[in-house]
Amino acid sequence: MDMCKKAKEASRVLAELPTDTKNRALLNMAKSLEKNVDTLIKANKEDIEATRKKGAKKAFLDRLILNQKRISNMARCLEEVADLPDPVGEIVRTWTRPNGLIIGQLRVPLGVVAVIYESRPDVTSDASGICLKSGNAVVLRGGSEAFNSNVAIGKVLSEAATESGVPEGAIQVVSTTDRGAAVELMGMRGYVDALIPRGGADLIRAVVENAKVPVIETGIGNCHIYVERDADLECAVKIIINAKCQRPSVCNAAEKLLVHRDVAPQFLPEVIKALRSHGVEVRGCKETLKIVPDIVPATEEDWYTEYLDLVIGVKVVDGLDEAIDHINKYGTQHSDSILTSDFSKALAFIKRVDSAAVYWNASTRFTDGNQYGLGAEIGISTQKLHARGPMSVQHLTTIKYFVLGQGHIRE
Repeated sequence: MDMCKKAKEASRVLAELPTDTKNRALLNMAKSLEKNVDTLIKANKEDIEATRKKGAKKAFLDRLILNQKRISNMARCLEEVADLPDPVGEIVRTWTRPNGLIIGQLRVPLGVVAVIYESRPDVTSDASGICLKSGNAVVLRGGSEAFNSNVAIGKVLSEAATESGVPEGAIQVVSTTDRGAAVELMGMRGYVDALIPRGGADLIRAVVENAKVPVIETGIGNCHIYVERDADLECAVKIIINAKCQRPSVCNAAEKLLVHRDVAPQFLPEVIKALRSHGVEVRGCKETLKIVPDIVPATEEDWYTEYLDLVIGVKVVDGLDEAIDHINKYGTQHSDSILTSDFSKALAFIKRVDSAAVYWNASTRFTDGNQYGLGAEIGISTQKLHARGPMSVQHLTTIKYFVLGQGHIRE
């Protein structure tokens, strides 16, 4: 793929690009997004119309839609990335050996980052900004449903970056919906240094199983909220509604609700009523059905499912241990929260739940690079090697060792 070869050439220039040049490019990219709002919305409307004709669900369309507010947020994220410290060239640490050799670690870019993603056109902007700031070239292959949006955003960003002194080829969007292009991208050994899939379980599985280049796996979000018996129940309802309903189509939305047996009779009718008022379908375990009979019975498959829609699974548990065991069995190591007034229970939950982000008395919706002060994110990693959680500029770098001697030879 010629794009990857071009990206590799650009990456060598990017690795040495001054911070001021990168920041100037990011700010110019942000301005260009704002200036081209009408063009971007026009391209997005073509995608929306085509997707609607295919009968897509409302939640799916929500991930796809661009409007003035979302484009302004994309621009603001680029500005925040510009404000972040430049990780490239940072001396991580140095030490001196007994023989006088000075050894150090220097932070350097990965090189060429490829991203294969679905539906969300804002990924095009976030990934471009993060890769540029971290000195990496990026090749973006979005889903066919957002094709026009991604190509339009990529053109705006690439031109703005080039005008600011960034080499051509630093930001490229694959301009075809042919699935063969994604397969070819997965096999570009020697050109692509890291591949990041963003999307549903099927996409991530396909990339992990078929890629011949290193993959940074971003996981699906079967996120849980556990309500302990000593939780502030009024506050709990607000947190659950936010986590499930604010934007149900994203990976950090809550998909499962676990409730302590002692408060279930009091709490479940109240929280289910609130969920239903927001259009949420509730699927419950046998114990939940005894308390609120007119809900959908949950199946074993439900506990594993990331709905990405106005659907939630509810289970009554005996206590903290069962809640943790359930999350570690059925969850996806993404984001999980405990609602409790007991510090020791919260600490146990934080230590024992094996997820990238663990919360105490807060909505899972905060798992986001922007919300964590990282400017933006290129994805939320649920794996344990190299990076975990929201990935920003520092996570797209690696280290090289430098060794300073004075005529040293090894004996």
